Amino acid sequence: MENKLKHLEFIQATIGRMATNSFIVKGWSITLVAILFTLSSTKINNGYIVVSFIPVLMFWILDGFFISRERSFRSLYNHVRKLKVDEVDFLMDVSDFRKGRNNWFRSIFSGTVTIFYISLIISMLIIYYLIK
Repeated sequence: MENKLKHLEFIQATIGRMATNSFIVKGWSITLVAILFTLSSTKINNGYIVVSFIPVLMFWILDGFFISRERSFRSLYNHVRKLKVDEVDFLMDVSDFRKGRNNWFRSIFSGTVTIFYISLIISMLIIYYLIK
């Protein structure tokens, strides 16, 4: 039983790291957008605003990657949870669990991720037209 609990702890730690990475990516995207808007508020160059859309899209894709990995490890956790004690092998391979909603593309367009980045892009557009 101790091996199974230890394996579940390993998986849970990885899930926590993926969730933390996703949170950090969201924070960096907001920070970068704020910095680029601050630079463009002097009206020296409105190109900063246009350029700020590229990192937001890159952060969106990266966030989707972390979400898909987190979901895959949650599926692995659920799988290991159901195993018998003598079947625990400490594998952390999630390649069998990257299907369906754990897919990277579906994670990019999951509910919370899409709402966050679409609202960020809409906010950027509103600020862009207010500064312009």
